[in-house]
Amino acid sequence: MPKILAINAGSSTLKWKLFNMPAEKVIAEGMVDRMGLPNSEFKVKYGDGQKYVVNQDIPTADIAVDMLLKAMLDLKIISDYKEIEGVGHRIVAGGERFKESEKLDEKSLKEVEDLSEYAPLHNPAEADGVRAFMKLLPGVPEVGVFDTSFHTTMPKMNYLYSIKPEYYEKYGARKYGAHGTSHRYVSHRAAELLGKPLEELRMVTMHLGSGVSITAEKDGKSFDTSMGFTPLAGVTMSTRSGDIDPSLVAFLMQKLNITDPEKMIDILNKESGIYALSGLSPDMRELEKTRDTRPASQLAIDIFANRIIKYVAGYVAEMGGVDALVFTAGMGEGDIVMRKRIIDGLSVFGAKIDDERNNVMAKERLISSDDSKVKVLLVPTNEELMIARDVVRLGK
Repeated sequence: MPKILAINAGSSTLKWKLFNMPAEKVIAEGMVDRMGLPNSEFKVKYGDGQKYVVNQDIPTADIAVDMLLKAMLDLKIISDYKEIEGVGHRIVAGGERFKESEKLDEKSLKEVEDLSEYAPLHNPAEADGVRAFMKLLPGVPEVGVFDTSFHTTMPKMNYLYSIKPEYYEKYGARKYGAHGTSHRYVSHRAAELLGKPLEELRMVTMHLGSGVSITAEKDGKSFDTSMGFTPLAGVTMSTRSGDIDPSLVAFLMQKLNITDPEKMIDILNKESGIYALSGLSPDMRELEKTRDTRPASQLAIDIFANRIIKYVAGYVAEMGGVDALVFTAGMGEGDIVMRKRIIDGLSVFGAKIDDERNNVMAKERLISSDDSKVKVLLVPTNEELMIARDVVRLGK
């Protein structure tokens, strides 16, 4: 069976899984944390729960990839690099150039780098990772799987902003969305669980993690999504503000004596959301523990749920109804109370949750009641598997 590597590289991390395909079995997985920073950590999980951990400085993607491949040999996960028949890479920003996953060469990799202004923390690091694998695994297909590609099917009325068209035409100022690989996986899997063609379902998928995005899917395609030009837009998130009046941004910059707009964007990305509202933590679990004793914790919870309910309700109206609502990602998979809170807020559409079915974490299942007019599902996301599938499909 061919072995396929799925790579998810960030500015300081490199996560990976090695699959046996087409059995879709995970052989090994791991990550490099604090890459480019002092005291990096290199972790591998393989075999029957065995673990391998090294702490040392790992300054570059080249070194991280070299360590990864050598560790797979040393730990006898593979016996030869030739066993790896394809490598898939998650890439955040594909703009309008990459409407689907694609095999990468020097020309397309340069185009990935040219899109870095849309994802300055991600695209350059991801391009570095691709080049490192190209160098060490020459001739092995490298496939880019783009977060934004799933959302390129949105109609113009949903991706254009109400600004001069020339800003879109000259600078690409439009909604791109994010988490597309996750939304693509869970929507396909939800349709399989329901035993219906995806093209016949109106669905809203909720990726509730540290970053949160809500996507409306109609006719088997992304119809609208909450994140915008960048992943800062949309609902309230762990440390991101979500939607905010642009005039308020200018107002706060004046009041805070901020002259660099990047400083204000940094505040909205890293010092806002439920972290700012609660004054305690970006972790919803901490807020749930303290909501009875700290009004600010309860308020942050209420605002978080409220914004999600608003977006979902808007998408239901936009699609003319809904057949399925799907929860995924960290909070979506693990927060029993939040799932109930959100579905209770959508009861006007006939959505009802079954408390016993909902009393589960990160397990694939239907969680709506038998008399619910809308199917509600919990589907753990698997972006790495979707990446591996695309490598098999495109890698030859």
